[in-house]
Amino acid sequence: MDEYDLVCLGCGPAGEKAATQASYFKHRVAIIEQHAQPGGAMVNTGTIPSKALRETALLCSAFNRRPFPGTTFQIDHNVSVTKFMARRHMIEQQEHDRIESSFDRHGIDVYHGRGKLVDGHTLEVTGDDGRTTTLRSKFILIATGSSPLRPAHIPFDHPSIVDADGVLMMQRIPPSMIIVGGGVIGCEYASIFAEMNVHVTLVHTGNELLSFVDAECRQQLVNAMQEQGIDIQLNKAVTQVIPQSDGSVRVKFESGEEVAAACLLWAAGRCSNTQGIGLESVGVKLGQRGLIVVNEHYQTNVPSIYAAGDVIGFPALAATSMEQGRIAACHMLGINFKQQLTNLMPIGLYTIPAISYVGMSEDEARKSGRDIVLGRAHYRYNVRGRMLGDEQGFLKCIFDRKTKSMLGAFIIGEDATELIHLAQCVIANGGGIDYLVGTCFNYPSLAELYKYAAYSALQALAQPAAQKAA
Repeated sequence: MDEYDLVCLGCGPAGEKAATQASYFKHRVAIIEQHAQPGGAMVNTGTIPSKALRETALLCSAFNRRPFPGTTFQIDHNVSVTKFMARRHMIEQQEHDRIESSFDRHGIDVYHGRGKLVDGHTLEVTGDDGRTTTLRSKFILIATGSSPLRPAHIPFDHPSIVDADGVLMMQRIPPSMIIVGGGVIGCEYASIFAEMNVHVTLVHTGNELLSFVDAECRQQLVNAMQEQGIDIQLNKAVTQVIPQSDGSVRVKFESGEEVAAACLLWAAGRCSNTQGIGLESVGVKLGQRGLIVVNEHYQTNVPSIYAAGDVIGFPALAATSMEQGRIAACHMLGINFKQQLTNLMPIGLYTIPAISYVGMSEDEARKSGRDIVLGRAHYRYNVRGRMLGDEQGFLKCIFDRKTKSMLGAFIIGEDATELIHLAQCVIANGGGIDYLVGTCFNYPSLAELYKYAAYSALQALAQPAAQKAA
């Protein structure tokens, strides 16, 4: 029986970073991974593959967004999604190599097979050949990730009906698609496939998409999606999905209405991968949809067992999962390094156009009792923005009226998920209008938007004084 300081069940972003964090401080670590390749959904089915598809779609549509006289480009819809995003496989392999090299460098043992808890310190690993290995550990981290939610009444065995994992394996780029689910995954895939000249119908049960996003950014995204030709169907509940003899799919709504398309992507929710790994038998407390309940240190009610990543729920992002894994490892092993997740975590939505934000929203700032002033800058007045063909993007900054410090920022447009980190740094260091006005940005650059958002806020600050003087 092998004994360790930490065994990570799952090798996604949370498990990987917890393992390397612990081993860096000389603790003996093992990882249990049931799949052939490391990286979890981040590398193999979710984050990297979908973003690679997005970049390929944008590359193909660049001639439409930035017209060049005499040049046209058209996507061959007979090409499989797999071939269309061939670059994805190279990126994935490079990431597999990076992770495996990191494990070798840190001396981390990897056991391939399905792991199951026996008690608070013991796991059994069953390999593909049926052989069982028993591991003992001072601490265990559950980082098994999540999977697409697959309701029983949806016939996923039909080739034209896929979930967020199967969509990347479709045999051809369909001429039309119904996407059920107006959350992040549904909106991202809707805008990606629409960019590839697929007629998309996006179905959502609520009365608005992405309700957690700033209202101005959300409306701009909806406008952009409608310009792409996406048919957005709100307040619609799906009651039946009916495969047709010609391979297409027909969807019935509670209202009695119907829509049809060449294929259906079901993207309405995910569930944590906590079934069959022995959590109940050792007394680990579970919440709704099998989510593991943890404290601020990512420790469960069983002191030797921790959990991080998608298995504990929101925000369920690769970036946050990595940090959660590191924090859990530090707490359990008494490592005086990472103690808590930053409260300035940037959020990125890889729709087309992309959305990213950090800090307080306008509503949050007002509800907290802050007297605020807004600063805006539009891509269409930025030379770099015009070069990129982005006429609709904008930056919105929230400042404290009294101190002029930045409280939050929202961006929609090209490179939004990169630009947001400047706001993150400004907020973390207590900067704001004065810093942004006084600093110098490269020209032409999208970063210069921050300077003009600050000037916009200064102008707004001056207006009450000018009105009073009049």
